[in-house]
Amino acid sequence: MSKEKGFVTEITPQSEDFSRWYIDVIRKAELMDYSPVRGCIVFRPDGYELWENIQRELDRRFKETGHRNAYFPVFIPESFFQKEKEHVEGFNPELPWVTEAGGEKLEERLAIRPTSETMFGHMYAKWIKSYRDLPVLINQWANVVRWEKRTLPFLRTSEFLWQEGHTAHENEEDARAETMRMLEIYRDFIENFLAIPVIAGQKTPSEKFAGAVDTYSVEAMTKDGRAVQAGTSHYLGTKFAEAFEIQYLDRNNQLQYVHTTSWGVSTRLIGSLIMVHGDDRGLVLPPKVAPTQVIMVPVGPPKTREQVIAKVDELHGQLKAAGIRVRVDDRDDVSPGWKFNEYEMRGVPLRIELGPRDLENGVAVLAPRVGGEKRQVPLEQVVEEVVRALDEIHNAMFELAKKFREEHSTSVDTLDELKAYLEETRGFVEAGWCGSDDCERKVKDETGATSRNIPFEPQTRKTKCLVCGEEAAHTVVFARAY
Repeated sequence: MSKEKGFVTEITPQSEDFSRWYIDVIRKAELMDYSPVRGCIVFRPDGYELWENIQRELDRRFKETGHRNAYFPVFIPESFFQKEKEHVEGFNPELPWVTEAGGEKLEERLAIRPTSETMFGHMYAKWIKSYRDLPVLINQWANVVRWEKRTLPFLRTSEFLWQEGHTAHENEEDARAETMRMLEIYRDFIENFLAIPVIAGQKTPSEKFAGAVDTYSVEAMTKDGRAVQAGTSHYLGTKFAEAFEIQYLDRNNQLQYVHTTSWGVSTRLIGSLIMVHGDDRGLVLPPKVAPTQVIMVPVGPPKTREQVIAKVDELHGQLKAAGIRVRVDDRDDVSPGWKFNEYEMRGVPLRIELGPRDLENGVAVLAPRVGGEKRQVPLEQVVEEVVRALDEIHNAMFELAKKFREEHSTSVDTLDELKAYLEETRGFVEAGWCGSDDCERKVKDETGATSRNIPFEPQTRKTKCLVCGEEAAHTVVFARAY
């Protein structure tokens, strides 16, 4: 077997074992490695840079809407959780506790942060006194610990990275507007930065965040037809305000509870983009988030190397000056074919090839990872053609993912139809739901599918519940999920 083919054959095909494919790809592309602690991973530079690029773009969007960053402690007193019973019950199975420090038993157990509503609530009670103090719009970039029983790198780990926004408002109207504004930011970011089509909607009561009045989500479909919750936004009402006594004097000098929200995305976005876009050759990274957007590979015999390298270096400088994340692989101990395979496996969106014949003809060769064939472009137009190619790749990736989702989505009228569909394939299924917890639970028990959300814009409007046949209160998207 040639080196050129070695990379592809070492990756398990998606059709054979999707989970194995996923692990093969993320390890071979050096995005992560396993740590000595169960359920925890080490982010290698290429993996962490994906998160840095996600963080940078989202942070820009948050700040444009008036949010500011702060940092809160990772340790949370147990008594804080007891103040909001529904919240602690929702997280209790996953909470790790610190019971001893400095050789002494602590007077009060400290939870390692699973989320920060309680800590924010405690501090907001100190900071907010008047309507003039509102709204409070704070975001935190942090790590979180939830002791998951089943883990999968990036998608579900005992410790993960995320952002969590926590805001306080004068009234329900303002808080709900904030909840939906942040959900829309997530939707737009995921679709227009990560090239992942999502379905936006409201979670059913059984699936909402512990302690929330209403939870909203954006749901993505992976290449094995499963759902991934890509982001959530929660309207918390006055629940946490009442628990933590977050009160303010209103414009009529009356004491009122604030209305709060929380919202977040995490490093599961990395797992999502890999599972949505990847193929049997390896990673396929959206250009806007890729650590390396363009790899330049000089080709040709050694006697022409100096001249070719000089031009490659010149083009490299031009691309870098244009803000493009570009690298050059001018190693002479591996073949160009081996390099091509390597960078395809690593998901680099665009490759530029330049050899002596190309130089004579005044052209360079552009080879996109997806979305088109190789093409020659004039050397003097390389920068503008690269910019255009990266946009084309993003659009192609989005359309491919959208087409896949459409081909793996359907609607059903009965539970038997849902069972039959999921036995044949995996995907998103729209069905009517009466609103009963019992009917929703029966779907999960008999199919393994959960309600993903009540979409704002369903493809169909269902009139009957798929389980009991009574009038449907909602059209719901069901799917098996990570």
